Amino acid sequence: MPQDASDEPLIEKKTLHVGTKAVEFKEGTKVHFHFQTRLCDYNKTLLDDSRKMGAGKPMELVIGKKFKLEVWEVIIQKMALHEVAVFIVNKSLVLQYPFVSKTLRDIAVPREEHRSHCCAMTIQTEGVGYNDLDDFLKSPSDLEFTIELVKVEQPENYEKESWQMNEEEKLKVVPHLKELGNEEFKKKKYQEASDHYAKAIGIIEQLMIKEKPHEEEWNELDKMKVPLLLNFAQCKLSQGDYYPVIEHCTTAIKTEPDNVKAYFRRAKAHVGAWNTKEAFEDFKKVIELDPSLATAVKKEMAALEELVRQKDLADKKKLKNLFS
Repeated sequence: MPQDASDEPLIEKKTLHVGTKAVEFKEGTKVHFHFQTRLCDYNKTLLDDSRKMGAGKPMELVIGKKFKLEVWEVIIQKMALHEVAVFIVNKSLVLQYPFVSKTLRDIAVPREEHRSHCCAMTIQTEGVGYNDLDDFLKSPSDLEFTIELVKVEQPENYEKESWQMNEEEKLKVVPHLKELGNEEFKKKKYQEASDHYAKAIGIIEQLMIKEKPHEEEWNELDKMKVPLLLNFAQCKLSQGDYYPVIEHCTTAIKTEPDNVKAYFRRAKAHVGAWNTKEAFEDFKKVIELDPSLATAVKKEMAALEELVRQKDLADKKKLKNLFS
C-alpha cells in the first residue's frame, strides 16, 4: 500500500466479499464497478452511491487512460472479479473527488439545471454547486470507498471508444464502421445504420481537426467523409427525417460540387420538407450533371409539379370558402 512520510498507509483495504477470480489488469482493460463514497466522520456520511445516480449503471474506467481520480484506478487493481471491498483513502489522494462527483451528479439532471463553474476563481468563491462537495473542498478529509467490481473487459474483447484510439486505429475503424452501416441498411435497419455512419463521420472530423485545412492530409480526410455523409443522408431520407439530409448533402456538395447523388438526395429531402423551389433547382442540377438520369428525374419533377398544383387548388378552395 502507498505510504506517506509518517509511514501511515495512504490506502487501507478491507475485503467484505471475496471475489470469484483473479483479473489481469493491463493498459486498455475496461472495468465496470459500483461504488459508494462516504466521509470518514462519525456518521460515515454518504456522499454518492452509483446505484442511485442516473440510471444506476456501474461506473466505467479504462486502465492506463488517466482517469481524473487516479486513486480509483489504483484500488480497482487490488481487487478480484465480483469482489466487494472497502478502501479508506488518505485525503491527499482524493482532492479531485468533488469535481468527479459533480460531473457524475450533473449527468443525472437535465442539461438546463447543470451547475456551471468554469474557472478556478469561480470554484474558490462559489464552489461546485453542491453543499456537501463544497464543504469537502473547504475541509478535505479521508474518504471511504466501497467498491464492487462487477465486470472486466480486456482490450481485445470490446469495441474501443474513439477517445481510446490512436490516429492509426481511428483510420482503420472508419471502413469497418461503414461496412457495419451498409449491412444494417440492407436489413432496412436505418437507425442502426445511421448510428454507424455518424460514428465514422465523427472520427474523421476528429482527425481533420489535427490537420491544416485544405492541405493534402485534410483534403484526403474530407473526401473520405463524403460517401459516409451520403449514406447517412439516405438513412434519414428513408426515415422521413428531411432536414439532416439537406444538411449532410450540402456538406458533401461543398467538398464535391458535382456529386450527383448529393443533389438528388437533397432534392428528395427538399420535396419532403416542402421546399419546392430548392427541390426543382436540385433536380435540374442532377440532369445537368448526368443527362442519362433525365427521364427518371423528370418523372420526379412531374410528380412534384402535380403536388404543387393540388396544393394550389386546395388553397384556393379554402380561400373561397372564407368569403362565401
